[in-house]
Amino acid sequence: MGQRGRRHFGSVRRLPSGRFQASYWNEGIRHVGGDTFPTKADAFAYLSTVETDLRRGTWIDPEAGRKMFADLADGWLVSNPAKRSNTMQRDEAIVRNHLLPALGSAAIGSITRVRIQDLVNAWATDRAARTVRRQFDVLRAIFAYAVATDALLRSPCRGVKLPAVEARDRHSLTPGDVLRIADATPEMYRPMVWIGAVLGLRWGEVAGLQVRALNFVQGTITVATQLGRDGRLGPPKSAAGRRVLGTPAALLELLEAHLGARYPAASEETDLVFVAPAGGPLDYSHWRRRVWLPATHAAGVPAIGFHDLRRAATTALLLEGVDVKTAQVRLGHSDPRLTIAVYAQATNEGDRNAAVKLGARFFPQAREAQSPRTGDSKLELRARSAHDGSCSDVSRADRKPVTRRNTGREGGI
Repeated sequence: MGQRGRRHFGSVRRLPSGRFQASYWNEGIRHVGGDTFPTKADAFAYLSTVETDLRRGTWIDPEAGRKMFADLADGWLVSNPAKRSNTMQRDEAIVRNHLLPALGSAAIGSITRVRIQDLVNAWATDRAARTVRRQFDVLRAIFAYAVATDALLRSPCRGVKLPAVEARDRHSLTPGDVLRIADATPEMYRPMVWIGAVLGLRWGEVAGLQVRALNFVQGTITVATQLGRDGRLGPPKSAAGRRVLGTPAALLELLEAHLGARYPAASEETDLVFVAPAGGPLDYSHWRRRVWLPATHAAGVPAIGFHDLRRAATTALLLEGVDVKTAQVRLGHSDPRLTIAVYAQATNEGDRNAAVKLGARFFPQAREAQSPRTGDSKLELRARSAHDGSCSDVSRADRKPVTRRNTGREGGI
């Protein structure tokens, strides 16, 4: 008696068209293969693949791949309850204006890497590279959510090429720039400029300061709240954002005068330090348009944002020799690398200081005296003579001005 063949996973049936359809059960639900097959062997080969995926834990419900992109995006938007309101508003705008018009009605299983690349290329024709990357980041996060929820096995965003982002030539704000901006700012908002430049607070942290955050006895300001773009008061951006900052006496005097002019003596501790002209919390868009932009134009530095005050504060901390860990804590960064890589800007002052220190280290005996006629140092003259092949002539030319300077004659200092 011959042995019975191994029982196949799933079942195959022949359709009236002559093609074969495969089906199988998983967790009490019957699934039918999305495609039909020309032969019975092809249908069983498909079922063998499904069986292997189930055993490995890599099986994806084929119905999940038929979900519309619009539904997937809606699920992603509400999947993170800890997302800040500002970020939520930005993500909703990107989904609504840029992703749904292109992909909203498409089944997520039908969206390929090539289609994503074509979409990115279309964006790049009329948008800045940073904008394209910001929109792509949202798209990639949506498909990562699809993979995490077993709606897709792999993201179609893998391997997509993005436009290169050119480094911005940012203007490094000097104390003089800050002074001119503050002078051009209406008096009721002038301390906001100084808080941004001296303490490095974000706009939302400044606008969200409450009266109780100012401790004039201990000389500190506590960052415990921030104002969102939706006008709601909430916690800082991260746990590291909650901090107590030692504050210069001059800045505290400005704030004390501000509160004295703005509030009655019996003001509530939960009152906001800075409010709109008609009362209530500030609106960032209105404040930027009516206060910040006119002030920066009047100061002669129009191409900057309030956040550049924060960068100026970081750069000042590092130039003044404040250690990176202290700067990190004061700025509310969770990682010191962010303090250095993102915010600290190279300045002419820092570059000159670096040159002096390097010269003292590698040329301890050298005296880079300036020639009274040319202003060139001996090292520069020697370098030029070596290039011209006339070292002896330059040495003789160099000898006389130095002698005159040492004797205090023509051109001497």
